[in-house]
Amino acid sequence: MGTHREGDVTGEAVIVGVDATPAGALAAATGWTVARAAGVPCRVVHVTPTPSAAPRGGIEPAQPDLIDGLIADARSHVVDALSGHVPDDVLQTIEVLVGNPAWELRRVVADTSAGLLVLGGKHHAPPVRWFGGSTAHNAVRTIDVPVLVAAAPVQRFSRVLVAIDLSETAEQTLTQAHAFAAMFDAALRVLTVVEPMPAIPDVGVQSDVGEHYRLAETETRRLVDTIAGTDRTEIRVDSGSPARTIADEAAAWEADLVVVGSHGKGWVDRVLLGSTTERLLNRLPCSTLVIPAHGPPKA
Repeated sequence: MGTHREGDVTGEAVIVGVDATPAGALAAATGWTVARAAGVPCRVVHVTPTPSAAPRGGIEPAQPDLIDGLIADARSHVVDALSGHVPDDVLQTIEVLVGNPAWELRRVVADTSAGLLVLGGKHHAPPVRWFGGSTAHNAVRTIDVPVLVAAAPVQRFSRVLVAIDLSETAEQTLTQAHAFAAMFDAALRVLTVVEPMPAIPDVGVQSDVGEHYRLAETETRRLVDTIAGTDRTEIRVDSGSPARTIADEAAAWEADLVVVGSHGKGWVDRVLLGSTTERLLNRLPCSTLVIPAHGPPKA
């Protein structure tokens, strides 16, 4: 298996996870658009849950003929849903697997040295996100390559907004965002959000908010100069709640894509505390590309 190099947006293929819904069709169209721009194969995969029979309280695997019928039925529904959204040759190569969607997609990504997974975005109520979640949420938590969650149909990406927070993930996130924007010759805007510093009771010397803001702006400019250059790259530094500020900026600028880094928190941390990435996926102001903090998979 090959390696996914930093700045190599798609690796050797784009994997698209689909189902027989409008979100699945949107994912297929978006994945095909990205794969075509990158000049790599687009591999469309549908994963259907494993059925089981449970006589006398026991759980037994489904019979092979039942599995074959399930796969054929699922393929028919998915092809119908995706028809007209991707070329016929892509429809003819749709793969149907049986198992857990997040884990099966993770295996396909690893087996093909893919550098990008594309999924369709869906909105879920908080209890659904916490106690099971969507395939997109589970993929961001468990898969080691960037995950693009499609929110709206686009023929090409013209405006890419990347949000960085000057943590150890900022350089990798900006590098991937710059590479994605370059692939579509898109304008790139870099947003750094400075969270308001809380006042600490009984402490005489408080944090200098102005100095914090200036340091954030200086470091953002340094990263942009090093990685992206300033020819078509705008820089904005704002203060406020990160998820809300990013979503507002994406809407105001009419961004086609928001790029954020995942800090690699464990699943329990996300359930109890949430994260900027998770909140953005819940809002889904536009298509969102999540860059994993732990880096690409090794050979």
